[in-house]
Order: sequence, then C-alpha cells, then structure tokens
Amino acid sequence: MTNLLDQPYELSQEAIDFYQKNRYIKLKNVFDTKTLAYYGEKISEKVAKLNKNDKPLNQRDTYGKAFLQIFNLWLQDEVIKEFVFSKRLAKIAADLMQTDGVRMYHDQALYKEAGGGITPWHADQYYWPLSTDKTITAWIPLQAVPLEMGPLEFSAGSHVIVEGRELSISDDSEAKIQQKLRVTDFKHVIEPFDLGEVSFHSGWVFHRAGANQTNDMRKVMTVIFMDKDMILKQPENENQVNDWQTWCPGAKVGDVINSPINPILWEK
Repeated sequence: MTNLLDQPYELSQEAIDFYQKNRYIKLKNVFDTKTLAYYGEKISEKVAKLNKNDKPLNQRDTYGKAFLQIFNLWLQDEVIKEFVFSKRLAKIAADLMQTDGVRMYHDQALYKEAGGGITPWHADQYYWPLSTDKTITAWIPLQAVPLEMGPLEFSAGSHVIVEGRELSISDDSEAKIQQKLRVTDFKHVIEPFDLGEVSFHSGWVFHRAGANQTNDMRKVMTVIFMDKDMILKQPENENQVNDWQTWCPGAKVGDVINSPINPILWEK
C-alpha cells in the first residue's frame, strides 16, 4: 500500500506554471481507489475517536458548523503517518512552490457533516507565523466530492490581494472578502472533485467551501507543507502566537523552524 505513496507524480511544467500564476491547482489521479479506501478508513476511525464536538449543528457558530477539525493525526497513528508523510505528496508540494524541499507544518482532517454549513472565505496564512509565502496545503478528499457536498472553491490569483488577510474565518470574512472579490477580475472556481483528485493551494490565496447539502459526511484530509528553510517570524496576532506554540514548539523568531514536529518530508 505504501508503494504509491512514494512513487513520483508526473507533474508537467504547464501545471507548475498554472500554480505559480493562480496559486492553486487541482490534480487528477494523485491517489487510487484502493489507497484512499485503506487510509480513509483509518483516518475516519481516528476522527470519530478524537472528535469532542458533540453540539448539535444548530447550536454552533459558523466556524463550528463548517467542519469537524482534528489536527496532527500523524502523531496519533503510525498508519496515518505513512499517508501524511507520502513522498509523492511532498514532492508535488516542493515542485509547485519551486523549493528545494518541504517540511511538515501540520496536518488536519476536515470532515463536513451532513447538513454542515459553509466554510467562509479566508486565507490560511492569517493564522501562520511564517516569514514567506512558500506554504502550500494539499486538500485530499477521501471520496468524490460533488458540488452539493461542498468542495473547496478558489479565487484564482487572489494571493496578490492584501485586503482581507487580517480576517479570521468568520461571517465577517465571508462578507468582506466576498465583497472585495466581487469587484475584481479573479476567477471564482467552483468544481467537483473526482475520486483521487487532490488540490493544492498557497497560504495567501482566498478560498472557501459551500455547505454540505447531502446526507453523507464530506471526508477530507489535509497536509500543510512549508519551505524546508522557512523562518519563524514575529507573530502578528493571537492566532499566530497560538500556532507558534502549537505547531512550531521551541522554534525561535528569526531562525529556521526545525522542531521535532516539523520534519523535512522531501528534499532534493
């Protein structure tokens, strides 16, 4: 089962150029059905065990309705670690960002329940005390995601917009970023995901997801990679302070992030 995880994915120069321009890309057939079924079952079991959110959907705020969120599963289970540490994934991340290697920032399962709400417009890097934009998230559906299940949506090329970067995921970010994007020429990409299709997006590109209007859980695993030479910056908000302490423990401002939970996953 681990063979595919370590096999290189044929990434064209055209794909790299597309990512560099738009700061997102969707790639077909990154994983096969057998691999997703095997690791998906392990991830789902662990999410069910670790999930502490038992409030009914109608009693949660917008963030709470968006998804069940479980972090750093690779530290909880050796089988899941095999999947998260996939050299196939890590090399794609490095090639798209045009870096010599990538480190783990953290992983997270994002399970949108049946009837779950929208994930508001946001940029991930608002939360991250990282000095450059050499960051990328692999968004890995563990099943096909039709439009009514709430696939990830992108504003292509919106990484150049500064306004809205100061907003956390909220009703406010949905309204203000949507208003800003409406008066720009950036394409709003809303597409289903085939089984085995994986998207990659940078930390500053704006993205969102619709509500899950089906009766099934939308099961997604994500892995966030950063340049292997990423330097920790002085945090600019409380969320970045929390991320520093949680995902980069012991790292020092101005130094390369090299904590025990930020291993290099691929390098030239």
